[in-house]
Amino acid sequence: MPRWYADAKLGVFVHWGVYSVPAWGTPREPGQHTPVELEFAHHAYAEWYANTVRIPGSPTRRFHERTYDLGTSYEDLADRWTAERFDPDAWMELFAACGARYVVPTAKHHDGFCLWDSATTPFTAARRGPRRDLLADLSGAARRHGLRLGLYYSGALDWHVGDFPPIRSLTDLFELRRNDREFADFAHDQLTELVDRFRPDYLWNDIDWPDSGKGRGDKDLAALFARYLDQVPEGLVNDRWGVPYFGVPTREYVSEQRTTDRVWEACRGLGRSFGHNTAEDDRHLVSGPELIHLLLDTVAKNGNLLINVGPRADGSLPEDQVERLRQLGDWLTVNSSAIHGSRPWRRHRDPVGRPVRYTTRDGDLYVADLAPARGALVPSADVAELAAGCTAHWLAPGGRRPAKPGPDGTFDVPEELRSTAAAVLVIEGGAA
Repeated sequence: MPRWYADAKLGVFVHWGVYSVPAWGTPREPGQHTPVELEFAHHAYAEWYANTVRIPGSPTRRFHERTYDLGTSYEDLADRWTAERFDPDAWMELFAACGARYVVPTAKHHDGFCLWDSATTPFTAARRGPRRDLLADLSGAARRHGLRLGLYYSGALDWHVGDFPPIRSLTDLFELRRNDREFADFAHDQLTELVDRFRPDYLWNDIDWPDSGKGRGDKDLAALFARYLDQVPEGLVNDRWGVPYFGVPTREYVSEQRTTDRVWEACRGLGRSFGHNTAEDDRHLVSGPELIHLLLDTVAKNGNLLINVGPRADGSLPEDQVERLRQLGDWLTVNSSAIHGSRPWRRHRDPVGRPVRYTTRDGDLYVADLAPARGALVPSADVAELAAGCTAHWLAPGGRRPAKPGPDGTFDVPEELRSTAAAVLVIEGGAA
């Protein structure tokens, strides 16, 4: 595991593509349960539009029929994607300011549309729609702003070069896809282009890889990984290749239950979709405090959070998503030392359910109080014992605030921190 990744803790996922033109997925109401047999017809992911629109009677199909002219196909929408407000440096400036250390844009999603100027297909942003190499713009801006670059690639699915019926179930997800040698070579050539041109720090494959490309030949995964790591020695891959290669474990809209020995990654959208979904509103998005708590919980369990933004088709970022990122950035401006470069403690949370999370860094123990409005942090017995023999302070705007426990071991939360999403107590030397 590269040190840069273990230290990063926060990355930004970016789902942007042809699907950003319709920008529509079936909204998943808070607390709503969708029966398993309807999950794909009522898909909440707007980036799955090309599949869902082909399911007769689906909400996406009905949206498409009332929005576009009769006969307008998904691929026709590529020419309506103009990206006229796209400012890659503004994006990366925001992501860096919110505390992200790496960014993972979609190079190609399941629809097969490439965001770089590929020699393998004319179905690219350089030749259709925006008519520019969007990935070159994104990668250059990421590095100008000090962000590591990851690239998302859909290895198993490419609906542009297949003629399967729409996916309606998890069984279909792994059966209705190409596994032939020609397609495996096609995927290999595309990923080789990405490695050679952009030298990504992180290869984020999705779903699987064509079965014909899992052998030991020159165009198979083993050779591709060897080529990649030869060019990017500090590079890494995730775990979605369908081969027994120990990449970064990824969890989508779920979390690990406890601290793991190996760094893992939680990924999700700020809403219930990765691609921009105009059917969602503020109710569907995590709040700023919820996002901060999610980051703390993930990092305490030895994970990184890869939080997604879904730009509009014109390249602007939705204001409600930007607001959440800025709230996270404001909190990290004060509390970065509890997150970046930290490591998990002996446990991630309080044994009796107090709303706290623990991390360590340079021998110090960080205790994040997720409910500071109560005004008092009551530590568990072992933490109180550690604190009794150590100096402690609170992280606060403008610098640290001294912290001393009362006779019962309770720490009063400074008034200025009681309105924050989480107040962080540092017990110096407490993790040594």
